Amino acid sequence: MKKQFLNFLALGALMSAVTLTGCSDDNEGNPVTPPGEQEDRWITVAGALMGTTAGDGNGGTMVYSVSKAEAQNPDVQINVYEGGFGVKSNRTARLQSSEDGNTLFNIAYTGDNGGEFSRYSVNGGGSFTQSDVSANISQYAGTSPRWLKLFDGDKTGVALDVANIRANNAPTENDPNPTTPFEYYRGTATILALDLQESLIRNYVQYQIPLTEEEEAAGHTIFRLDGSVLNAAGNKLIIGTWMRKYNVAAGVVEAEYERLGTKSVVVDYPSFANPTVINSSVGHGDNSGYRSHFSYLGDDNNIYQATERDPNGSHILRINQNNEYDNSYVFSLNDALNLTGVTIEAWKYVQGGKAFALVSHSGEDRGYVAWLDLNARTASIVDLPYEADLVFNQYQGFLADGTNLYIAVTPVGKNGNIYILDSNTGVAMKGATLVNRTGNHYIGIF
Repeated sequence: MKKQFLNFLALGALMSAVTLTGCSDDNEGNPVTPPGEQEDRWITVAGALMGTTAGDGNGGTMVYSVSKAEAQNPDVQINVYEGGFGVKSNRTARLQSSEDGNTLFNIAYTGDNGGEFSRYSVNGGGSFTQSDVSANISQYAGTSPRWLKLFDGDKTGVALDVANIRANNAPTENDPNPTTPFEYYRGTATILALDLQESLIRNYVQYQIPLTEEEEAAGHTIFRLDGSVLNAAGNKLIIGTWMRKYNVAAGVVEAEYERLGTKSVVVDYPSFANPTVINSSVGHGDNSGYRSHFSYLGDDNNIYQATERDPNGSHILRINQNNEYDNSYVFSLNDALNLTGVTIEAWKYVQGGKAFALVSHSGEDRGYVAWLDLNARTASIVDLPYEADLVFNQYQGFLADGTNLYIAVTPVGKNGNIYILDSNTGVAMKGATLVNRTGNHYIGIF
């Protein structure tokens, strides 16, 4: 194992945050604010610009912030593409926000500044102030790193990468004609911790993560890592995987193959030492997510994890407090929704075992919003306008505020709305209008 620790000193002071307060100091007769609900805060909307094809999101990312009252008002119009701020990124930015909504965190994706971490103070409207302190992780995790903010009070971001996947007996410069028998395909995994407050790299590790001898002999390997989450004890990090299989005889990737369950990598935290692979026999898809969290710590201290590219449709899996899959917990979205080919594009745990998922399914090209009860293992489609060009495959950001969830719902190139979803009832309330532009779509609320 190669392990290196970096301790880069921050070069300047952090930008001060804007805090919004209520209009009255007298709370007599007013309802008590539910736990976790903020009386007021900035709510930032993100939109993805078209690159060469409508909906590809490859032209960059714009952001615009409004008050909570504005976000809830359907008479308010938000046009992120006219008055918004362009965050650094050659393609779609990978955004995260602070818990109070006063700070945006971003790692630029691809291009000359790919891998550059930035902090922005949220000032309202299209005003965002970039901190004069930044860090670039491309030397360690590449220019297209996957990363997420841990739920640890805005302290830590974790970036992940898998590079240079090759067979153990592949020719090298030093050994162009190896005679070693084939044993495995493996890449070098990087797990990197970012200090979000000091804008520095706290530590990183690099190593290969083996599967079982039988799995590796058949050509199975970890292709990508993403979707990390801390366990309840705070001493283990659970990381999602995207699996790949090679045809060992031909040395090429197999497009179709029999999957061997859903796998996660468990490492010690904060050292990232002792990687082990755990396997679910319930799910058979990947669980790395695409641009958002795919695993959440529930109120019951178990971790709930979604699958994608699952031949039996997406599942919600459960990892117990021993950091093992609970294979007695079976929650199939195909069964719960009475559909086939259900795919969870993105999802968010809200509270009390209630969650919402952005899904697609066989037979239709549009996306839907599903209300999930993880305890009852039931799901239903939320009553919303579902147009043909509504897709969620690039969706990134949700805002959970008490029992409510804020999401952006816009078909590609068409106006839509912010919706506020009640996690206890599954009922949606229409919020501000999101003004769109041809080829563009809104990808998150932060």
